[in-house]
Amino acid sequence: MSLINISNLTFAYDGSYDNIFTNVSFRIDTDWKLGFCGRNGRGKTTFLKLLMGAYEYSGTISASVGFEYFPFDVADPSQSTLDVLSSIAPGALLWQIQREFSLLSVGEDALYRSFCTLSSGEQTKALLAGLFLRENSFLLIDEPTNHLDMAARETVARYLCRKAGFVLVSHDRAFLDGCVDHILSINRANIEIQSGNFTSWFRNKQLRDDFELAENKKLKQEIARLDKAAREKAAWSDRAESRKIGFDPLRTEKSLCRRPNEGAKSKSMMKRTKAIEERQNAAVAEKSALLKNIETAAALKIHPLTYHAPRLLSVDSLTISYNGKDVVRNVSFALEQGDRLAVLGGNGSGKSSMVKLICGEGIPHTGNINIGSRLKFSYVPQDASFLAGDLDGYAAGQGIDLTLFKAILRKLDFSRVQFEKDMRDYSAGQKKKVLLARSLCEQAHVYVWDEPLNYIDVLSRVQIEELIAGYRPTMIFVEHDRAFCENVATKTINLAASQAEDMLLSC
Repeated sequence: MSLINISNLTFAYDGSYDNIFTNVSFRIDTDWKLGFCGRNGRGKTTFLKLLMGAYEYSGTISASVGFEYFPFDVADPSQSTLDVLSSIAPGALLWQIQREFSLLSVGEDALYRSFCTLSSGEQTKALLAGLFLRENSFLLIDEPTNHLDMAARETVARYLCRKAGFVLVSHDRAFLDGCVDHILSINRANIEIQSGNFTSWFRNKQLRDDFELAENKKLKQEIARLDKAAREKAAWSDRAESRKIGFDPLRTEKSLCRRPNEGAKSKSMMKRTKAIEERQNAAVAEKSALLKNIETAAALKIHPLTYHAPRLLSVDSLTISYNGKDVVRNVSFALEQGDRLAVLGGNGSGKSSMVKLICGEGIPHTGNINIGSRLKFSYVPQDASFLAGDLDGYAAGQGIDLTLFKAILRKLDFSRVQFEKDMRDYSAGQKKKVLLARSLCEQAHVYVWDEPLNYIDVLSRVQIEELIAGYRPTMIFVEHDRAFCENVATKTINLAASQAEDMLLSC
């Protein structure tokens, strides 16, 4: 066991308007399986890059171990997978590589194929195997699930559960629960580490948030009560003081003791007023310490169109083939008003091809797709890396209302500073939120979302789930987040996994 010590870490990107980290201090035990959580743009990947020494910073990071970052860059993907892994882990023996591949459910034949012909999921697994074959390193694993189907995520979670000594950035709740024993969370006001899996951390956070909200309400009422009491006591003190001064005691005073009595009353009221003000100040200070880490997640809105018929589209005996091999084979289903259809399946099973075809893309196929007259789709593609330029120009090009667009992004935890940046500088999660916000601005009969949660933080996932539960739009979506599918889908269709993706890839 050894410790990684972070002390007074401060960092901002060149030309940035604000710091990513400001005087951050904490410790990490290298034996922990540490899940790393936080809203998009909070600096998770940046922190991993700081550990790798990629940027200059102020403060100190001290460690007695080296760091390895996932995903690796493969210099020559035309090499065999075995050669790629041998360059990543030079000391690894063949039987050790075969053992890791077996644990990750990757066929041994993949070792002798060109790396570039592997599916994205197989590439991810192969690189993870190479990562854990390197010795004497603390592993930094950045969003490994984005190219993994649901079954592969379960396999990789079991694999990671057998390992020790890593930081894992992921937003998949079930995946984190399956393989971590500590959670490192970047909150609004601080960074905290807690023992347990994601579910226990999230439950504790909700309990703490509920307690702070209740305390804040109670203190707010107490401050108002004390303020009223202080003003009353101050008024009584002023009246007592005024009765003591400015009158002729021989004409108006019946008691010789009135002046000292009024003075005593005034002094007593002033002391009580001061005591109340001190209690009020203490309550204000206590209240100001609350709610600093409450994550605001305002309710999202969507405005789906109602179609004139109950059935919007149907697919009958659909087959999609590439290079003579069926990717989608003999698929049939119907989409009714209010359905939320989850398209499931392994990597390379043709999910994206099918939803693109439904949205009108010219993909060769056989079978029938019957789409209702004037049916309007809103499509979110899987890839968001193409986004560049400013938000104003993007909104104008998409024909959406800029004010509504930015209001939705604000609800998805965009700060106003982000509106001034080029989208090239956004995190992958922020880019995906731009695509989702654009779709939420559009009125459509059917919302077609292809892996909408890639890189999206957990709180935003919950927001989106609540949105769909409240408005019940008609949807077709591809997603590998098990919790999201269970919470949202009313229908599912499971496409058989195939190796068609391997055939499509070339060097």
